[in-house]
Amino acid sequence: MDQQSNASAPPPPLHEPKPRLHLSHSHLALAAPRLNELQREDNDEAVKIPPALVSPAFTPPTTMPGTPDLAGVRIGKDERELGVGMQLEEKEPIVRCIVRARIPTTTGTEVYLHLYENNVDTKEHLAIVFGDTIRSTSLDAPRPGETEMDRMVRGAYTGKLYPGRTSSRLPTDPPIDNTPLSEEAVREKQDRDDAEMSNTEVLQLPLVRIHSECYTGEVSWSARCDCGEQLDEAARLMSLPSLSSRSGAGSGIATPRTPGAPQPHNPGGVIVYLRQEGRGIGLGEKLKAYNLQDLGNDTVEANLLLRHPADGRSYGVARAILRDLKCTRVRLLTNNPDKVRALEGGGVKGESAVPQGEERIRVVRRVGMVPKMWRGEEGGVRGEEVGKYLRTKITKMGHLLAEDQGDRSLDVLTNN
Repeated sequence: MDQQSNASAPPPPLHEPKPRLHLSHSHLALAAPRLNELQREDNDEAVKIPPALVSPAFTPPTTMPGTPDLAGVRIGKDERELGVGMQLEEKEPIVRCIVRARIPTTTGTEVYLHLYENNVDTKEHLAIVFGDTIRSTSLDAPRPGETEMDRMVRGAYTGKLYPGRTSSRLPTDPPIDNTPLSEEAVREKQDRDDAEMSNTEVLQLPLVRIHSECYTGEVSWSARCDCGEQLDEAARLMSLPSLSSRSGAGSGIATPRTPGAPQPHNPGGVIVYLRQEGRGIGLGEKLKAYNLQDLGNDTVEANLLLRHPADGRSYGVARAILRDLKCTRVRLLTNNPDKVRALEGGGVKGESAVPQGEERIRVVRRVGMVPKMWRGEEGGVRGEEVGKYLRTKITKMGHLLAEDQGDRSLDVLTNN
């Protein structure tokens, strides 16, 4: 059989690659004068950080082991307005899902991996989708000249693939409707007061994690950060078979709030995996920052010494991916208030140009991610270096690790 007869021409790329920038000098060499200034005659002298990067000190929580309250906490006005270190985009990104595939995992959960292209960069950003109810609008949209085999190969099918399948759709599937909502319908959905939602309604919202790539923490077993632990915990929470306001302690199986009462169906979840290593500075610069940390600087100071912002990430692509997946009202797994503001449109200079008929993202609740060692659980990242890293995230980057969970001395970070 002529294989080419089943192939359609690929769509044009959303992004035209630009020449890569090459540094004309070493960032580390530029930082050398500052390094000399920062040499300390004793350990009591602190490096001064620009005031905009310093947040009020928080203390680690005392919290019970097990799964956090998946209903989360309401987002306050102040939290939505935080975000001094966030990078702003010039315009709202456009994304398109290129391919989707089923991934059976080592824990027994099946996820659907979505690969995206966009008009901002040439990186392959991903969405790891839990459950079979969350679908990509751009993936499902018909493409000129494609065959049913084309659709199945790129993942635009319903149900599951099996040998001999010839159609991308099942006989019981309703028609695909990608008609944009009217402006009136969008306003009606967005005007609803989140505060009126019951916990049962909140638990029917998808659980979302915006996760930035961390090669060292996810692949190289680094104990300098808790990125790998956060990724694993997000996947565990999204894999729970059913939901209650607080699930069983560490068991991975939800516990009913009332004996015999029906459990809400798990609405699924999404981990948006952004390729912005090292808070946006890249792996090479991140490794230089590690060397600067070994010379006595914290993670924020190291980035500044390399002439990078403390946090160079942006979240416009994540916003566009969530809209493509129709996840516009979400529970967000994060301790970082910047992500709340960015997802809700605060990451674009001026007025965010949300495409007509699409909704702005609304973070209805925030679900905190408390490190396992603070919850008294085994298996988490431990040690002096991750303790210093978490201390810096709280005291200099404004992460809300203790705001709604109680008090405990920061000394626990370096004593475990």
